Amino acid sequence: MSLHALGETRILTGRSLRHILRSPDTIITTAVTPIALLLLFVFVLGGAIDTGAGVSYVDYLLPGILLITIASGVAYTSYRLFLDLQGGIVERFQSMPIARSSVLWAHVLTSLAANLASIALVTGVALLMGFRTGASIAAWLAVAGILVLFTLALTWVAVIAGLSAKTVDGASAFSYPLIFLPFISSAFVPTESMPAPVAWFAENQPVTSIVDTIRALFAGQPDGGEIGVALAWLVGILIAASSIATLLYRRRVR
Repeated sequence: MSLHALGETRILTGRSLRHILRSPDTIITTAVTPIALLLLFVFVLGGAIDTGAGVSYVDYLLPGILLITIASGVAYTSYRLFLDLQGGIVERFQSMPIARSSVLWAHVLTSLAANLASIALVTGVALLMGFRTGASIAAWLAVAGILVLFTLALTWVAVIAGLSAKTVDGASAFSYPLIFLPFISSAFVPTESMPAPVAWFAENQPVTSIVDTIRALFAGQPDGGEIGVALAWLVGILIAASSIATLLYRRRVR
């Protein structure tokens, strides 16, 4: 990306961030469902769940809740992009000497900022509920890096949905399977407790490796090689989704 395009991306990102700052309920709404799940599973169902991990259930649960937070938040990116396309603002941008990539990257960076704020809010609630970690600064940075990659990967998937949707409801409905996916993983219970076909799916889908990696980093334990699998999934999804989204965008504004 050229310096000219970087400057345009910065300006357009500022525009999108101002929209969010004018309606902070977007971030609050994104965090409500994950916080409700955190409260439900820790205080209502947690006592009946045996993880066999030797840690408190809130410590076990938090990594999966953070991924659900991101999956909930990226739906707003798809929604905002759809509204921009329908409102004609994208066509007006195309009549200006603005790099095409800056329009998409502005939405992506806005999603990253908003989701990081939601993650901080959910993590704060988890700390009040008893979440504790002996993770080093390096481990915290590794967790942050994984969450950033996860956000970017899902945001580009959201961009695809926003470019392809025909209705407002369709623009955000894509996120429902993403929110549901952590429930069929090691996020809430060990995969060993699941029926064999479900366990096979849970152990071979990306959320499990990502959750297990974050959980190991928080616990200061060896990740058993899961971090390599998690990064492979994240980078692969990010490259594929961003390539498809860029192609769709070029076709849309051609």
